[in-house]
Amino acid sequence: MIPLRTPSEARRPTAIALGSFDGLHAGHRRVIAAVTHAVAHHSALVPTVVSFWPHPREVLHGELRLRLDLPSEKLALLEPLGVAQLVLVPFDRTLATQSPEAFVERVLVGELGAEFIAVGENFRFGAGRVGSAHDLQRLGAARGVDVCVVPMLHDSEARHSSSRIRQALAAGDLQLAARLLMRPYRFCGQVVRGRGLGRGLGFPTANLQVDGRKFLPREGVYAAKVWPAGVDAPVAAVMNLGPQPTVDPNAPSAVEVHLLDRQVDLLGSELLVEPLALLRGQQRFASLEALTAQIGRDAVRARELCAGVGIGQAPDDEGQDPPQEQNP
Repeated sequence: MIPLRTPSEARRPTAIALGSFDGLHAGHRRVIAAVTHAVAHHSALVPTVVSFWPHPREVLHGELRLRLDLPSEKLALLEPLGVAQLVLVPFDRTLATQSPEAFVERVLVGELGAEFIAVGENFRFGAGRVGSAHDLQRLGAARGVDVCVVPMLHDSEARHSSSRIRQALAAGDLQLAARLLMRPYRFCGQVVRGRGLGRGLGFPTANLQVDGRKFLPREGVYAAKVWPAGVDAPVAAVMNLGPQPTVDPNAPSAVEVHLLDRQVDLLGSELLVEPLALLRGQQRFASLEALTAQIGRDAVRARELCAGVGIGQAPDDEGQDPPQEQNP
Protein backbone atom coordinates (compact mmCIF):
# COMPACT_ATOMS: atom_id res chain seq x y z
CA MET A 1 0.00 0.00 0.00
CA ILE A 2 1.25 3.51 -0.76
CA PRO A 3 2.46 5.55 2.23
CA LEU A 4 0.61 8.34 4.05
CA ARG A 5 3.04 11.18 4.70
CA THR A 6 3.30 14.66 6.14
CA PRO A 7 4.77 17.39 3.91
CA SER A 8 8.16 17.12 5.65
CA GLU A 9 8.24 13.35 4.98
CA ALA A 10 7.24 13.52 1.32
CA ARG A 11 9.49 12.21 -1.43
CA ARG A 12 10.51 15.01 -3.79
CA PRO A 13 10.38 16.47 -6.40
CA THR A 14 6.67 16.01 -6.89
CA ALA A 15 3.94 16.07 -9.47
CA ILE A 16 0.88 16.94 -7.38
CA ALA A 17 -2.84 16.35 -7.71
CA LEU A 18 -4.19 18.94 -5.28
CA GLY A 19 -7.67 18.81 -3.75
CA SER A 20 -9.90 16.94 -1.31
CA PHE A 21 -10.58 13.96 -3.64
CA ASP A 22 -13.29 12.69 -1.28
CA GLY A 23 -14.91 9.72 -2.99
CA LEU A 24 -12.37 9.62 -5.85
CA HIS A 25 -15.10 9.97 -8.46
CA ALA A 26 -14.46 10.22 -12.19
CA GLY A 27 -13.75 13.96 -12.02
CA HIS A 28 -11.09 13.41 -9.38
CA ARG A 29 -9.55 10.64 -11.41
CA ARG A 30 -9.13 12.96 -14.37
CA VAL A 31 -7.07 15.32 -12.19
CA ILE A 32 -4.92 12.41 -10.98
CA ALA A 33 -4.55 11.15 -14.57
CA ALA A 34 -3.05 14.53 -15.52
CA VAL A 35 -0.37 13.92 -12.89
CA THR A 36 0.47 10.38 -13.97
CA HIS A 37 0.62 11.58 -17.59
CA ALA A 38 3.12 14.27 -16.58
CA VAL A 39 5.21 11.73 -14.67
CA ALA A 40 5.30 9.50 -17.75
CA HIS A 41 7.26 12.29 -19.44
CA HIS A 42 9.27 13.32 -16.34
CA SER A 43 10.09 10.11 -14.51
CA ALA A 44 12.03 11.89 -11.76
CA LEU A 45 8.80 13.36 -10.37
CA VAL A 46 6.93 11.48 -7.64
CA PRO A 47 3.18 11.22 -8.45
CA THR A 48 1.53 12.60 -5.32
CA VAL A 49 -1.96 13.38 -4.07
CA VAL A 50 -2.08 16.30 -1.62
CA SER A 51 -5.10 17.01 0.57
CA PHE A 52 -5.84 18.89 3.79
CA TRP A 53 -6.66 17.29 7.14
CA PRO A 54 -8.83 18.11 8.95
CA HIS A 55 -11.30 19.75 6.60
CA PRO A 56 -10.88 23.54 6.61
CA ARG A 57 -14.51 24.09 7.64
CA GLU A 58 -13.93 21.97 10.74
CA VAL A 59 -11.14 24.31 11.83
CA LEU A 60 -12.70 27.61 10.78
CA HIS A 61 -16.38 27.02 11.55
CA GLY A 62 -16.48 24.04 13.91
CA GLU A 63 -18.44 21.94 11.40
CA LEU A 64 -18.08 18.16 11.44
CA ARG A 65 -17.30 17.15 7.86
CA LEU A 66 -17.94 13.46 7.32
CA ARG A 67 -15.80 11.78 4.67
CA LEU A 68 -16.72 9.29 1.98
CA ASP A 69 -13.17 7.93 2.29
CA LEU A 70 -11.02 8.09 5.40
CA PRO A 71 -7.26 8.49 4.76
CA SER A 72 -6.57 4.80 5.42
CA GLU A 73 -9.25 3.82 2.90
CA LYS A 74 -7.98 6.30 0.34
CA LEU A 75 -4.50 4.76 0.30
CA ALA A 76 -5.80 1.51 -1.17
CA LEU A 77 -7.88 3.39 -3.75
CA LEU A 78 -5.04 5.62 -4.94
CA GLU A 79 -2.39 2.98 -5.52
CA PRO A 80 -4.04 1.43 -8.64
CA LEU A 81 -4.26 4.94 -10.13
CA GLY A 82 -0.47 5.26 -10.27
CA VAL A 83 -0.07 7.46 -7.19
CA ALA A 84 3.09 6.89 -5.12
CA GLN A 85 2.19 8.80 -1.93
CA LEU A 86 -0.68 10.58 -0.19
CA VAL A 87 0.38 13.74 1.64
CA LEU A 88 -1.95 15.32 4.18
CA VAL A 89 -1.24 18.98 4.87
CA PRO A 90 -2.26 19.77 8.47
CA PHE A 91 -4.86 22.51 8.26
CA ASP A 92 -4.86 24.96 11.16
CA ARG A 93 -5.62 28.65 11.69
CA THR A 94 -2.06 29.62 10.82
CA LEU A 95 -2.28 27.96 7.43
CA ALA A 96 -5.73 29.50 6.97
CA THR A 97 -4.24 33.00 7.14
CA GLN A 98 -1.67 32.39 4.42
CA SER A 99 -2.10 34.27 1.17
CA PRO A 100 -2.25 32.28 -2.08
CA GLU A 101 1.30 33.44 -2.82
CA ALA A 102 2.60 32.27 0.55
CA PHE A 103 0.90 28.88 0.23
CA VAL A 104 2.46 28.25 -3.17
CA GLU A 105 5.89 29.45 -2.07
CA ARG A 106 6.07 27.81 1.36
CA VAL A 107 4.03 24.62 1.02
CA LEU A 108 3.81 23.57 -2.63
CA VAL A 109 7.26 24.68 -3.77
CA GLY A 110 9.16 24.92 -0.49
CA GLU A 111 7.99 21.82 1.40
CA LEU A 112 6.77 19.59 -1.41
CA GLY A 113 9.15 20.53 -4.21
CA ALA A 114 6.30 20.69 -6.72
CA GLU A 115 7.27 20.92 -10.39
CA PHE A 116 3.84 20.02 -11.77
CA ILE A 117 0.40 20.58 -10.21
CA ALA A 118 -3.05 19.51 -11.40
CA VAL A 119 -6.30 20.87 -9.93
CA GLY A 120 -9.98 20.95 -10.84
CA GLU A 121 -11.26 24.20 -12.25
CA ASN A 122 -13.31 24.88 -9.08
CA PHE A 123 -10.23 24.71 -6.80
CA ARG A 124 -9.91 27.58 -4.29
CA PHE A 125 -7.08 28.28 -1.86
CA GLY A 126 -5.48 30.89 0.37
CA ALA A 127 -6.94 33.05 3.14
CA GLY A 128 -10.66 33.57 2.55
CA ARG A 129 -10.44 31.19 -0.44
CA VAL A 130 -9.49 34.17 -2.60
CA GLY A 131 -7.17 32.16 -4.86
CA SER A 132 -8.58 30.43 -7.94
CA ALA A 133 -7.22 27.67 -10.12
CA HIS A 134 -6.11 30.26 -12.66
CA ASP A 135 -4.36 32.24 -9.91
CA LEU A 136 -2.47 29.02 -9.14
CA GLN A 137 -1.46 28.81 -12.80
CA ARG A 138 -0.12 32.36 -12.70
CA LEU A 139 1.73 31.88 -9.42
CA GLY A 140 3.14 28.54 -10.55
CA ALA A 141 4.39 29.93 -13.86
CA ALA A 142 6.32 32.65 -11.99
CA ARG A 143 8.13 29.88 -10.09
CA GLY A 144 8.69 27.48 -12.99
CA VAL A 145 5.86 25.17 -11.97
CA ASP A 146 3.52 23.88 -14.68
CA VAL A 147 -0.13 23.96 -13.48
CA CYS A 148 -2.85 22.02 -15.31
CA VAL A 149 -6.46 23.08 -14.69
CA VAL A 150 -8.83 20.18 -15.40
CA PRO A 151 -12.41 21.04 -16.47
CA MET A 152 -15.33 19.82 -14.38
CA LEU A 153 -16.95 16.56 -15.45
CA HIS A 154 -20.70 16.39 -16.13
CA ASP A 155 -23.05 13.62 -17.15
CA SER A 156 -26.58 13.92 -18.55
CA GLU A 157 -27.97 14.82 -15.12
CA ALA A 158 -25.46 16.97 -13.25
CA ARG A 159 -21.84 17.59 -12.36
CA HIS A 160 -19.83 14.79 -10.79
CA SER A 161 -19.18 15.83 -7.20
CA SER A 162 -18.68 14.46 -3.70
CA SER A 163 -21.84 16.31 -2.63
CA ARG A 164 -23.87 14.44 -5.22
CA ILE A 165 -22.56 11.11 -3.91
CA ARG A 166 -23.49 12.09 -0.35
CA GLN A 167 -26.97 13.04 -1.52
CA ALA A 168 -27.38 9.62 -3.17
CA LEU A 169 -26.28 7.83 -0.01
CA ALA A 170 -28.53 10.02 2.14
CA ALA A 171 -31.44 8.92 -0.06
CA GLY A 172 -30.44 5.25 0.17
CA ASP A 173 -29.66 5.15 -3.56
CA LEU A 174 -26.65 2.85 -3.45
CA GLN A 175 -26.76 2.18 -7.19
CA LEU A 176 -26.32 5.87 -8.05
CA ALA A 177 -23.64 6.25 -5.40
CA ALA A 178 -21.73 3.25 -6.80
CA ARG A 179 -22.00 4.60 -10.34
CA LEU A 180 -20.58 7.97 -9.31
CA LEU A 181 -17.91 6.40 -7.09
CA MET A 182 -17.03 3.93 -9.87
CA ARG A 183 -16.99 1.24 -7.16
CA PRO A 184 -19.29 -0.08 -4.43
CA TYR A 185 -19.73 2.04 -1.32
CA ARG A 186 -18.23 0.27 1.72
CA PHE A 187 -17.28 0.96 5.31
CA CYS A 188 -15.47 -0.83 8.14
CA GLY A 189 -16.34 -1.26 11.78
CA GLN A 190 -15.07 -3.12 14.81
CA VAL A 191 -17.45 -5.54 16.50
CA VAL A 192 -18.13 -4.43 20.07
CA ARG A 193 -20.19 -5.98 22.84
CA GLY A 194 -23.89 -5.19 22.61
CA ARG A 195 -26.92 -5.75 24.83
CA GLY A 196 -28.07 -8.98 23.19
CA LEU A 197 -31.41 -7.55 22.00
CA GLY A 198 -31.15 -9.17 18.57
CA ARG A 199 -30.24 -12.52 20.10
CA GLY A 200 -33.40 -12.36 22.20
CA LEU A 201 -35.44 -12.04 19.00
CA GLY A 202 -33.67 -14.99 17.37
CA PHE A 203 -31.49 -12.81 15.14
CA PRO A 204 -28.11 -12.29 16.85
CA THR A 205 -26.34 -9.22 15.55
CA ALA A 206 -22.82 -7.86 15.46
CA ASN A 207 -22.75 -4.31 16.76
CA LEU A 208 -20.23 -2.23 14.85
CA GLN A 209 -18.23 0.71 16.09
CA VAL A 210 -17.64 2.85 12.99
CA ASP A 211 -15.24 5.80 12.79
CA GLY A 212 -17.32 8.89 13.55
CA ARG A 213 -15.78 10.75 10.60
CA LYS A 214 -17.18 8.27 8.05
CA PHE A 215 -20.24 9.26 6.01
CA LEU A 216 -22.93 6.57 6.37
CA PRO A 217 -26.03 6.11 4.20
CA ARG A 218 -29.65 6.78 5.13
CA GLU A 219 -30.98 5.08 8.25
CA GLY A 220 -32.87 1.90 7.51
CA VAL A 221 -32.61 -1.84 6.98
CA TYR A 222 -30.35 -3.07 4.19
CA ALA A 223 -29.35 -6.22 2.40
CA ALA A 224 -25.57 -6.29 2.65
CA LYS A 225 -22.52 -8.38 2.09
CA VAL A 226 -19.90 -8.61 4.81
CA TRP A 227 -16.30 -9.77 4.95
CA PRO A 228 -15.52 -11.11 8.45
CA ALA A 229 -11.87 -11.45 9.41
CA GLY A 230 -10.50 -14.81 8.33
CA VAL A 231 -13.28 -15.43 5.79
CA ASP A 232 -12.22 -15.11 2.15
CA ALA A 233 -15.64 -14.81 0.52
CA PRO A 234 -18.33 -12.26 1.44
CA VAL A 235 -21.23 -13.36 3.60
CA ALA A 236 -24.87 -12.39 3.03
CA ALA A 237 -26.28 -10.21 5.80
CA VAL A 238 -29.06 -7.92 6.98
CA MET A 239 -27.87 -4.56 8.31
CA ASN A 240 -29.81 -2.18 10.51
CA LEU A 241 -28.53 1.38 10.51
CA GLY A 242 -30.17 3.69 13.00
CA PRO A 243 -32.10 3.49 16.28
CA GLN A 244 -34.29 0.64 17.57
CA PRO A 245 -37.76 2.23 17.68
CA THR A 246 -39.57 -0.95 18.78
CA VAL A 247 -37.08 -2.53 21.18
CA ASP A 248 -35.57 0.63 22.71
CA PRO A 249 -36.84 3.97 21.31
CA ASN A 250 -34.35 5.92 23.43
CA ALA A 251 -31.26 4.05 22.27
CA PRO A 252 -28.75 5.98 20.11
CA SER A 253 -28.29 5.26 16.44
CA ALA A 254 -26.19 2.14 15.81
CA VAL A 255 -24.92 -0.16 13.07
CA GLU A 256 -25.96 -3.80 13.54
CA VAL A 257 -25.25 -6.69 11.17
CA HIS A 258 -26.90 -10.12 11.22
CA LEU A 259 -25.02 -12.69 9.16
CA LEU A 260 -27.36 -15.04 7.29
CA ASP A 261 -26.80 -18.77 7.77
CA ARG A 262 -23.37 -18.35 9.29
CA GLN A 263 -21.93 -18.95 12.73
CA VAL A 264 -18.80 -16.87 13.19
CA ASP A 265 -17.19 -15.57 16.37
CA LEU A 266 -17.00 -11.86 15.58
CA LEU A 267 -16.43 -10.02 18.85
CA GLY A 268 -13.37 -7.78 18.61
CA SER A 269 -12.86 -8.36 14.89
CA GLU A 270 -13.21 -5.82 12.10
CA LEU A 271 -15.87 -6.23 9.44
CA LEU A 272 -15.94 -4.76 5.95
CA VAL A 273 -19.56 -4.00 5.01
CA GLU A 274 -21.04 -3.30 1.58
CA PRO A 275 -24.71 -2.31 1.71
CA LEU A 276 -26.42 -3.63 -1.42
CA ALA A 277 -29.97 -2.31 -1.26
CA LEU A 278 -32.28 -0.45 1.10
CA LEU A 279 -35.03 -2.88 2.12
CA ARG A 280 -37.12 -0.49 4.20
CA GLY A 281 -36.93 2.55 6.41
CA GLN A 282 -36.97 2.59 10.19
CA GLN A 283 -40.39 1.88 11.68
CA ARG A 284 -41.98 1.09 15.03
CA PHE A 285 -43.93 -2.16 15.32
CA ALA A 286 -46.87 -2.85 17.59
CA SER A 287 -45.16 -5.84 19.23
CA LEU A 288 -41.90 -7.76 19.35
CA GLU A 289 -43.66 -10.58 17.51
CA ALA A 290 -44.47 -8.25 14.62
CA LEU A 291 -40.87 -7.01 14.59
CA THR A 292 -39.51 -10.56 14.57
CA ALA A 293 -41.77 -11.50 11.66
CA GLN A 294 -40.59 -8.47 9.67
CA ILE A 295 -36.94 -9.26 10.35
CA GLY A 296 -37.61 -12.75 9.01
CA ARG A 297 -39.03 -11.23 5.82
CA ASP A 298 -36.04 -8.89 5.61
CA ALA A 299 -33.73 -11.92 5.83
CA VAL A 300 -35.57 -13.70 3.01
CA ARG A 301 -35.34 -10.64 0.78
CA ALA A 302 -31.67 -10.12 1.65
CA ARG A 303 -30.89 -13.73 0.70
CA GLU A 304 -32.57 -13.20 -2.66
CA LEU A 305 -30.65 -10.01 -3.37
CA CYS A 306 -27.34 -11.49 -2.26
CA ALA A 307 -27.89 -14.59 -4.38
CA GLY A 308 -28.50 -12.26 -7.31
CA VAL A 309 -24.95 -10.91 -7.00
CA GLY A 310 -23.37 -14.32 -6.55
CA ILE A 311 -23.27 -14.65 -2.77
CA GLY A 312 -24.51 -18.13 -2.00
CA GLN A 313 -25.82 -19.60 1.23
CA ALA A 314 -23.64 -21.24 3.84
CA PRO A 315 -21.92 -24.57 3.07
CA ASP A 316 -23.73 -27.73 4.10
CA ASP A 317 -21.51 -28.20 7.15
CA GLU A 318 -22.43 -24.80 8.57
CA GLY A 319 -25.47 -23.87 10.59
CA GLN A 320 -26.11 -27.35 12.03
CA ASP A 321 -25.26 -26.49 15.62
CA PRO A 322 -27.35 -24.32 17.95
CA PRO A 323 -27.00 -20.64 16.97
CA GLN A 324 -23.96 -18.96 18.43
CA GLU A 325 -23.87 -15.33 19.43
CA GLN A 326 -22.58 -13.10 16.68
CA ASN A 327 -22.20 -10.44 19.34
CA PRO A 328 -22.44 -11.77 22.91
